Amino acid sequence: MTLKTSLTFPGPPARPGGTPDFSGLHLAEAETFGVPPLDVAATGCTDHANGLIRVLNDAGEAVGPWAEYLGAGQADALLQGLRDMMTSRLLDQRMMNAQRQGKTSFYLQLTGEEAIGCAVQRQLRKSDMNFPTYRQQNLLISAGYPLEPLLGQLYSNAFDPLEGRQLPIMHSARDYGFFSISGNLGTQFVQAVGWAMANALTGSDDIAVGWIGDGATASNDFHTALLSASVYNPPVLLNVVNNQWAISTYTGVAQGRGHSYAARALGYGVPALRVDGNDYLAVTAVTRWATERARAGHGPVLVEWVTYRAAAHSSSDDPSAYRPRDEAAAWPLGDPIERLKAHLIARGDWSEERHAQAEAEILSEIREVQKKVEAAGTQVEPQDMSARGILEGVYAEMPEHLRRQRQEMGV
Repeated sequence: MTLKTSLTFPGPPARPGGTPDFSGLHLAEAETFGVPPLDVAATGCTDHANGLIRVLNDAGEAVGPWAEYLGAGQADALLQGLRDMMTSRLLDQRMMNAQRQGKTSFYLQLTGEEAIGCAVQRQLRKSDMNFPTYRQQNLLISAGYPLEPLLGQLYSNAFDPLEGRQLPIMHSARDYGFFSISGNLGTQFVQAVGWAMANALTGSDDIAVGWIGDGATASNDFHTALLSASVYNPPVLLNVVNNQWAISTYTGVAQGRGHSYAARALGYGVPALRVDGNDYLAVTAVTRWATERARAGHGPVLVEWVTYRAAAHSSSDDPSAYRPRDEAAAWPLGDPIERLKAHLIARGDWSEERHAQAEAEILSEIREVQKKVEAAGTQVEPQDMSARGILEGVYAEMPEHLRRQRQEMGV
C-alpha cells in the first residue's frame, strides 16, 4: 500500500454567503461542572478545561454549583455590571462613528465581548495589575477610569494623558491597574508572569492578570508564559479570550487539533478552566475563584473565555469578506448584555423601561464628554499643541543636548 504525504489547510465552518455553523463548538449544560477546591492541581481540571462552565441556563436562570458559589443577592453588583457593559458598547458605537467621520485615525470595538473585561475587573483590587490587549477598554470603564482621558487618548489631543505617544486605543493607566498596551501580540502574557513573580517577592497578595487572544496563543510568548508560571508558581490569572477570529483567520488555525486552549495549560501543570464568556455571572464566579486561589498562594490558573467578536476586527477591517454576514446573530451563546438584562428582569430587579432610561442616560453622558474632548482637537479640526512635548517624558532629567534643542526651537 502506497501512502502519500499531504497537508491540511483549515478553514472556518462557513464563508461569506454560507450558513453559519457552530456545530463544532463544545457546549455544556449550566449545571455540569462543580467548583474545584482552591488548591486543585492541573490533573484535577481535565473536565473543566475541556468543558464549558456556565451559570445562566437557556431560560436565563442562575443554576448549578457556580451559582451557589456566587451566593444569593448580587442585584447591585449585577446592575453595575450591566451598566458597565452598556457604557462599553455605547462608547464603542460613538467612537466608531467618530473614526468614520475622520475625527480619529483608528478604533477597535469589543462588541459581543463586554462581559469578560467588565466582570473580571469588578473582582480585582485597585492594586492588582492588568496586562491587556488592545480590545479591553472595558477594563478601564469598570475600574472607574474617567471618560475624558479615555476619549482624549483616542483623539490624541490635550486630554490625552499619553500626549499622542501611543496609537489610539493603546491606553496606559498605572493607577487603575492597566499596564501600557503593546501592539506586539503576546508580549504581555510573559510580562504578567514576570510582574507577578516580582510582586510575590515583596510579600504582597496583589495579583497580575494577563490577557491574550486566541490567535496570539500561537506565539512563543504564550508558551514561555505558561512554562515560567509552571516553574515559579506566581499569583497570576492568565486569560485567553477566544473570540473565534484573529483578524480574518479562523480560531481553528491557532487551536489546531486540540479540544480547547485551556487544555494546553494542563500540559504545563497549570490548572485551567473553559468558560462561557458571554455569561456575566459565569465570568464573575470563575474570576472570583481564580483570584481567591492566587491570593491564597496556590499559584497560576489559566481561563479560556469562549466568546464571539461580533464587530469587525478594527476600523480597518471588513468581516463580510471572510465570514457570513449573519454569523454573529447565529452565535449560540447569545449577546452578553441581553442575557444579563433578561436575567435581571426575570428576577424582578430590572425592566425594559429602566433599561431604556439607563441607556439614554449613559449615551447623554458620553455625548457630553465627547463634545468636550473633541473641542480640544480632532483630525478634522486639529488644535496646536506645544512642540516641547516631543522632547519631554523620556528622561527623568533632560540631558543637555535635548535642552539645547528645546532652546533652539524656542519652546
